[in-house]
Amino acid sequence: MLIERLDPGPDHALPGELLTEVTELYASNREFFALSGDFPDPDAITTEQVAAALADDLARPESEAFLARAGGRVVALALTTARHPDPADPDPWLGLLLVDARTHRAGHGRATARAVEDHFRAAGRTALRLAVLENNPKGLAFWTALGYREIARRKDLDLGRDCRVLRREL
Repeated sequence: MLIERLDPGPDHALPGELLTEVTELYASNREFFALSGDFPDPDAITTEQVAAALADDLARPESEAFLARAGGRVVALALTTARHPDPADPDPWLGLLLVDARTHRAGHGRATARAVEDHFRAAGRTALRLAVLENNPKGLAFWTALGYREIARRKDLDLGRDCRVLRREL
């Protein structure tokens, strides 16, 4: 599997073919998006919606995206930020990890998460945080299996959803 940093350019737009692949990745995760409410209809996620969501995420200061490819196709996407808006929070955050639902349990999520951890470790960071929606027990099981531990419960910044904040020492 190849994991690469995504550089969408100054307007945060992806080239058409890549945007189509990433939209397919998002659309394969119907179950997650039904839980999250990020898209109005999780059964009809469009390239325009994905482009807008990515542009918003990547417009945040110190945000980065990573793509994982296997067999020449996109199998995972990770969105990170090096600094949380709360100045008291010292850790970088993994804001989203999407794995092509058709390839769940093939190790792509674990490998992508480890690559993100390695990226921040190489930058001298000592821990990584993320938030899991309260209504996402599969996500919580995945992250705790990777060694992340709950440190808080709070609302997310975007939509006010109940979340568990997890942290892992790097």
